Amino acid sequence: MAIALNTKLAEGVQKAAAEAGLAVVNGQESAGFNGIPTEKYTLALVSAPEGHTFTLELSAGFDITAANIAPAVRAYLLESAKRLTNPRPDVFVTLGGLPVSFTNWQWPFHLSVSGADTYVVHGGATLEDGKTAADQYLKAKVSASMTVTFAEVVAAPEQPFAEGFIYNAVRKILDQGQMELTKSGGNRQVVPVTTRYYSAKQGKFIFNDTTAQQRADYLLSKIYWLSGVLGGGAPVWIADPRDAQYLNTTVEELKKTAESLAGEGILKLDPKFEYASSTEPLMAHHAEYEHHLQDALDFTRPTFNEEMRAGHTNM
Repeated sequence: MAIALNTKLAEGVQKAAAEAGLAVVNGQESAGFNGIPTEKYTLALVSAPEGHTFTLELSAGFDITAANIAPAVRAYLLESAKRLTNPRPDVFVTLGGLPVSFTNWQWPFHLSVSGADTYVVHGGATLEDGKTAADQYLKAKVSASMTVTFAEVVAAPEQPFAEGFIYNAVRKILDQGQMELTKSGGNRQVVPVTTRYYSAKQGKFIFNDTTAQQRADYLLSKIYWLSGVLGGGAPVWIADPRDAQYLNTTVEELKKTAESLAGEGILKLDPKFEYASSTEPLMAHHAEYEHHLQDALDFTRPTFNEEMRAGHTNM
């Protein structure tokens, strides 16, 4: 462990990480997008210190041991530890069939410099199709925002409390065709997180109302891309609460769906119904998944100027 910080936050992060089966590989002082001091940590599984890592960035002085904060931080780290066992822990799949990685997010939220009454966090989303050269990746620069009023439902504007619903909001926006992925990344595209994604009555985020068939299709798409294409057949965590939130279902329902699919022989499932891997029958649907990906990409591209692009204009 090469942590270089000697702060109360660093002590708390090390303790919380250890309880989740994680090791702090590195810790350093940093700064958020607006220059506010932060502490940035690189974490890895204790059981695989040379394997995958993820970055945790928190406001300097943030008290993760507070009674209203510690349980959520613990849950976040436990989930993160599970994702680190995936071949690509940074990749999530959309309902439309886009495998997208989330990178370079600058936590925590900060007040918008435009003067608007909003909190903003910046990051990136990149299409991961397993075949495109790195310099040709399709990507987007993202500016996720929430109003100061809406922020009141979030315990803290920090990564452990907001990362899940922000990533799900980006997936939702892609499903709606309201974010374009380009080779340059273009200008920052706004992803507003509003009350339309949150049920005050139920006290939870709701991004999609899915059917049993949609959830089954989603799991197969996830296993196809994360295990079959990007993971060389390695198992993928399918009991992910972040996916359950995105699909408006439960982890138990996802496990039952996976069990049913395993019974059909289209995926391989571990005895606890938590991890699944691809099979030859699933990978035989290669053309179908490539078609879904292309359709989803086409849906995100603006069509208002296609005639002009083709040179068909009276101007």
